[in-house]
Amino acid sequence: MDDPMTYTPANAGESDPACRMIRHTLATLAYRASKAVRGAPSEFSAFRTGPTSRTPGEILAHMGDLMAWALTIAQHRVEWRESPVQSWSEDVNRFFAGISALDEYLASGAACEFGTLGQLFQGPIADALTHTGQLTLLRRLVGAPIRAENYQRALIDVGQTGLQQPPPQREFD
Repeated sequence: MDDPMTYTPANAGESDPACRMIRHTLATLAYRASKAVRGAPSEFSAFRTGPTSRTPGEILAHMGDLMAWALTIAQHRVEWRESPVQSWSEDVNRFFAGISALDEYLASGAACEFGTLGQLFQGPIADALTHTGQLTLLRRLVGAPIRAENYQRALIDVGQTGLQQPPPQREFD
């Protein structure tokens, strides 16, 4: 019998519970990040809270790097590359393209080993979730807060990883 820690059945990305959970986490990241970046004021990308803090533009570029790194982890060829900050819209597109590329790769079942999924979650995915929270906080500090939401009710679904997301079901102030 195959080792259960490395066995990857056909279509594992669709049927394997651990892989589906990571893919759901990516969809959750996409949902929350889309809310944090959509409608940001033009000055938001360069906003700095202090002399050593990252700007939202720098955070977003780093989030794109995280998704590119995550794909290399999934492909068992771990590579870190730091990309320069681009325009806000270019880095938004790069980040969401990275989430989608990772999700598509996981959907194929190619990287659904438990060890790889754990590395993806504890490294780049958790880091990107943290940075999404930072962007949300910085939106409030720049005077352009996003509305609070009952995320448990959000229409988040596996494979839904683009910038365009379903409308909120239960927002509040």
